[in-house]
Amino acid sequence: QVELQESGPGLVKPSQTLSLTCSVSGGSITTNYYYWSWIRQSPGKGLEWMGTIGYSGSTYYSPSLKSRTSIFRDTSKNQFTLELNSVTPEDTAVYYCARARNPGVDFVSWGQGTQVTVSW
Repeated sequence: QVELQESGPGLVKPSQTLSLTCSVSGGSITTNYYYWSWIRQSPGKGLEWMGTIGYSGSTYYSPSLKSRTSIFRDTSKNQFTLELNSVTPEDTAVYYCARARNPGVDFVSWGQGTQVTVSW
């Protein structure tokens, strides 16, 4: 049983960096052929895949967010982190981390999600 838990500030000021960490238990983020992703859902919108870090450390990003997004991992803590730079109120959303069998698709495990509001 793999479980994921998002953590980080719920409020971020415009122009600052949004940083969230996903803690994984019940499985290693280095296990072959699994991919670790960030997805968000804004009010009135569907789920938006943001990016993925793979079991070997390779990264993949949504073209619309690539210039502002960084995903990295700490294998000793079995965690991976999302950083989204230069945030605006349009980045307000519920952010999820998830495990997938392929980059950006075939999600098999999800965190509960965490609300992040971008506001002064």
